[in-house]
Amino acid sequence: MKAQIVFASMTGNDEDMAEILEENLQDAGFDVENIDVSFADASSYLDADLCVMVTYTYGEGVMTDELKDFYDQLITLDLSGKKFAVMGSGDKTYKDHYCENVDDFEKAFIKCGAIEAAKPVKIENAVDDEDIALIDKATEEIVEAFNG
Repeated sequence: MKAQIVFASMTGNDEDMAEILEENLQDAGFDVENIDVSFADASSYLDADLCVMVTYTYGEGVMTDELKDFYDQLITLDLSGKKFAVMGSGDKTYKDHYCENVDDFEKAFIKCGAIEAAKPVKIENAVDDEDIALIDKATEEIVEAFNG
């Protein structure tokens, strides 16, 4: 099974999440490609069984240019039959906008016909032990979605 992880990271937090998930998925037998959104094309999801987006939410939920460009590519795809997962970081200071881009990408994947393999993982700022446990749980949900 092939997994395509695309991550966007301003401070390194989301890159850390992507790397933890990558290792978990490799341990579960996935062939994983992990790439920064700056170098990614959404069409790379077409060759994957599992499509993953790891994104941050900046400020009040406005997507940066690189995220918006990727999002605009994504929503044109037909991902019927693909499974997906979304995770990312945010700052609870922004209340209603906390991890808003995670929600935006979740809706985009659904609109593209993909099936959610794991509930979204949302963390505040840097990854800690509790967050690693959430990523591990999401990995278990993903594996179950493929084996169940």
